[in-house]
Formats: sequence, structure tokens, C-alpha cells
Amino acid sequence: MSDVILEMRNITKVFPGVKALDNVSFSVREGEIHALVGENGAGKSTLMQVLSGVHPYGSYEGTIYFKGKECQFRNITQSEDVGLVIIHQELALVPFLSIVENLFLGNEQGKNGIIDWNKAVSMSEGLLEKVGLEEAPATLVKDLGVGKQQLVEIAKALAKEVQLLILDEPTASLNDSDSEKLLDLLRQFRENGISSILISHKLSEVLKVADSITILRDGATIETLDCRKDEITEDRIIRGMVGRDLTHRFPERDVKIGKTIFEVKDWNVYHPLQEDRKVSDDINLYVREGEVVGVAGLMGAGRTELAMSIFGRSYGKDISGKAFKYGEEIDVSTIQKAIAHGIAYATEDRKAYGLVLIHPIKDNISIANLASVSNYGVIEDPKEFSMVREFRDMLDIRCSSVLQLALNLSGGNQQKVVLSKWLFANQDILFLDEPTRGIDVGAKYEIYTIINQLASEGKGIVLLSSELPELLGICDRIYVMSKGKIVAEMKASDATQEKVMKHIMNNTR
Repeated sequence: MSDVILEMRNITKVFPGVKALDNVSFSVREGEIHALVGENGAGKSTLMQVLSGVHPYGSYEGTIYFKGKECQFRNITQSEDVGLVIIHQELALVPFLSIVENLFLGNEQGKNGIIDWNKAVSMSEGLLEKVGLEEAPATLVKDLGVGKQQLVEIAKALAKEVQLLILDEPTASLNDSDSEKLLDLLRQFRENGISSILISHKLSEVLKVADSITILRDGATIETLDCRKDEITEDRIIRGMVGRDLTHRFPERDVKIGKTIFEVKDWNVYHPLQEDRKVSDDINLYVREGEVVGVAGLMGAGRTELAMSIFGRSYGKDISGKAFKYGEEIDVSTIQKAIAHGIAYATEDRKAYGLVLIHPIKDNISIANLASVSNYGVIEDPKEFSMVREFRDMLDIRCSSVLQLALNLSGGNQQKVVLSKWLFANQDILFLDEPTRGIDVGAKYEIYTIINQLASEGKGIVLLSSELPELLGICDRIYVMSKGKIVAEMKASDATQEKVMKHIMNNTR
């Protein structure tokens, strides 16, 4: 086909004990948005890492053709030189450098070893205009929101004269408004003849922009759907991804709510650097036994800051207010004290704060409750292995063994390890911060099932999420946060997406 810009034939990639890709074939046409979907661990990111040279030629089997020529990329620089650029889910920006410095990092404008800053600034202004970013080139990246940082990454790709842009979960950390802007940008690129590969678990967004959709499952190509010819639904894609129909996105639960297990009153938190900025403002919140309480709000509403401040004051300063467990005031002023009172916090940033990536699954699960597998301060290996394997099986963590490094797990399986850690610790009150961010519908269903199981055991669950359908589907009661304040509280049965968003928008003006 003359209009094919990329073709990958019979790609097989094996890691120790795991065949990540099994004879995968994949092609992209010029000027199209081609979505790549599949469950966590299906091989999507690995396939793109093979394509971009992260996994160099010789470490995989199969062939790659770009614009009709066979390519043997041995590093990411070689793939970028031909116009193939990948933007990873974890942005590769240097926060304390300016926008212009980040745009041309490794691609400096100048000659004879001297950077031409006038040229760089002039070029950056044009690039920022193309992606719709109005900030000055001298602005430090750390002073930008996540949505704008994503646009800087795309502008950086344009600076390399990109012809095929690969985006790995580009909207996972964005709110609805920023996500829509990014999707509009992809449509604009399509009109300008730039091809894109979109990896995303947000199927509603995929259906908005994709011309073609390729489904991977267990490291193999299942099928490619042509959205221009056929009417494709989310259920149709899910059936290909998981090999079965998911008739219900959220598992049913027999709700049995008991007495109040945890409560905070008059909780105030100030920003650790901006001393006059209050990030939690007179918060009053409670959760009962067997109850799943949701906290809704846009990015920056203060949800994470609230949860972290409650969990041993791990965020913020000048924290005031009182915490109660079964009506008795408790001291949560340190992480150790919070854990001792049965509180757990599963962070939204599993890679930075939730896991020790260079340690095996075994260590990551047992770390929060070493006392239960120790004798006089010495870890009993057989006992630790037995307990960890039990949690691996219970949560269906897909791995070669419990000695596999957390670094080499898919996002969904990493999330299961984070949850296993706190299940192993056997805490009574769990703050779950974006527990399903960046993972597929099948893994989401499994995590919802785990949450329901915890609630059935009488634990109190506080679920912080940006996804309103998730909150409405799994929670019993919902708090709405805006600008560090709780602006509404409602039963989930009485809530709608429109009602929640109305409370949010009425308090963001």
C-alpha cells in the first residue's frame, strides 16, 4: 500500500520469563490517527518502544518499515532523525529549565558549539503558537500545569520535524478541558498530514478521533477496526481487548454500612512553599464501616493534598484540625502514627511514591507490614514468600514470579502491587488516590471488585478520582471539592455527572 507510512511485521519481543510480543503486525497510513488499545500488559508500550529504538534492533525479531524503507533503530535518536517521535506517559521535561530550553534540549540551535538563543526563542514562539500555548518561551516548565506541559512535549516533537507522532496515554493526567484541547490538536495535525499513534485506555476519546483502531491482547494482534467504514462502539472494542463482553462496568455490591469509623473536623492545610495559600480549607469529612466515599473535583481542587496531609502530614504545613477513629481523637502527625491507627494512603503516583521500582514485587508488598513476616527483627523468607504469593494470586498480579522487579510490570499490575501492600498491612481506613488511572477496563473491574471486597469486610474507603462515571458507579456517597473546599455532599444514588460538575463550576469562578 503506497499510503502506508509505517509497517511492523511479525514483531516478537521476549523478556526473561515473559513473551511480551508474539508475532505482532501493525501498520499506519499517512495522515491518520491510529489508536492502539489493549489491557495492561497487552504489549502496547513495548511495541512502541521497539518501534522507537528504546528496545534496539537485535533485541527483538521482526522487521520495521518507515516510509517504505527498512529501519534498524539502535537508539531513540535514530528514530527521531527520520521523524518518528514518541511522547511517554511520564513526561520527559526538565522542570527547572525554561520552555525554550526544553524544546531544544539535545536539539540545540546554533553552530560551532554556540547556541543561537535568538533563533531558538524565535522558533519556539512559532512552535508554541502551533500547539496553542500562550506562555512566554522563558517560562519555567515547573510553573506550568500538566496539560500545558503536555503541549510543550508536543511542541518539542514538532521541533524535530515529526512525521509520525506516538502518544502513550497523553490524557491520563489531564482534566476534561485539557484532554479535549489535546484531541483537537491531533485532529489539526491530521489535517496537516502528520500521522499519530494514540495509546489510550479512555475509549470514549479513542472513538472521538481515531481513524483506525488496532487491538492487542496478551502480546498478539487481535484485529484492526476501520472507524471510517464501520460504526464502532466501546463494547465492541472491550470485547476484543478482554476476549469477552463486560455487561457491567462496575461489579454489584451488597451494601452494609455501619458506624462512623473515621472522621476529620475543621481540617486546614497550607501550601509547603506558598505560606499564605490554603490548600485544604475547613474540611469536615467522615467515612463509615463498609462505605465507599468518593471525592470529586478538577485537577488542583486539593484532593491529593487533603489525603496526604491526613496520612501522617506527608504534605503541607501549618496543619490544624482533629482526626477521630470511632469517635476517639487520634494522633496522625506522622506516617508511622497514621499507619498505627489503621490508615493507608495508596498514592496516585505509583512510580514515584507507591513503589520501589528497582525492588521485586515481594519487597514492595511486604514493606508496610514487615513485623508480620519477621521474628525478632529478622525476616523469615519462607513466610514472606508464602504471604506475598497469596496476594499475587488473590489480585491476579501477572508476573513471571514475585521476584520480578516492579519496574517491569505493566501499569495495572503495578497498581495491584500498591493495593496488595496495604491489604497485607490490613488497614481499616484506605485513601485510594486515582487507583485506576492509566489502566484498562478489565484491570479497572478487578480493582473495583477488590474495593467492594474491602468494603464488605467493614473497612472505610475514601476514593479520590477524576472520573465521574467511576465515582457514580462504585461509591455510596460523594464529596465535591473545589479550590481546597468541600462545596457539596450527596448520596451517589442522587448524583449525576451534570449535578457534580455544576457544583464544581459554580465554585471555580
